[in-house]
Amino acid sequence: MKLIFLDIDGTLTEPGRNTPPQSALDAIRAARAAGNKVFLCSGRNYAMLSPLLQYAFDGYIGSAGGYVVSDGKVLYDHPMTEEQFRTAAALLRESGALLTIEAKDGSYCDAGIADLLGRVSKGNSELMRWRRALEEELNILPMEQYRGDPIYKIIFYCERAEQLDSARAALEKDFNFVVQDGLGFGVVNGELINRSFHKGQGVEIVAQELGVPIADTVGFGDSMNDLEMIETVGTSICMANGSETLKQRADMVCPAVTEDGLARAFRTLGLC
Repeated sequence: MKLIFLDIDGTLTEPGRNTPPQSALDAIRAARAAGNKVFLCSGRNYAMLSPLLQYAFDGYIGSAGGYVVSDGKVLYDHPMTEEQFRTAAALLRESGALLTIEAKDGSYCDAGIADLLGRVSKGNSELMRWRRALEEELNILPMEQYRGDPIYKIIFYCERAEQLDSARAALEKDFNFVVQDGLGFGVVNGELINRSFHKGQGVEIVAQELGVPIADTVGFGDSMNDLEMIETVGTSICMANGSETLKQRADMVCPAVTEDGLARAFRTLGLC
């Protein structure tokens, strides 16, 4: 039996979408029928990944490793403390960053994110359509609707990476700053993830629970928030549409999510 771990955005689906290609669903179904188990392994929280659970996965690693479930059993649950969240949010906002915060059952964004993206990108219509679709598809709510639920992850947006220097110096002991290769258009985008967990640790937790050697785990990802998963699993695959840095760390590169990449890699690896 193999344990297969799939990132969502840019791997299982196009970024911000909730509908995988039929080829991927067919491959996942065939892999499970062959006796393997398939898990989502995402930076998304439960609220944002839950629409994909209709496709009968065996469990999921959510919030970049902060919440782990296998066969309906919660194996790990580690939100930020209230003090950690308040301190981190304040320091990031002092740096000029705008935030999206993620609780288990909801995500909330600062009102100025759309204005920031529009200003920095000089109104690039493609980027603005992406942001509107993201908020609608993933049900990201206005910050004023946040009611104090525990927070697992903070996403930040700003104009220049050096804006984050002061916050990074104060927070890096407890948090990993995962800055993406870039949205492009001059926008700096990244995630603040608790150093107490990561996707790779989530893989280890699931494998230990199920008594499966790490050598028999397979992971698919596309961005730098997948790095710990890629470095942990027995066989690692980066999507062709993914980070150039991650491609160098992975065991193999498969075709892009828009080119039936998962299905083709499943067949190449004999998973289905």
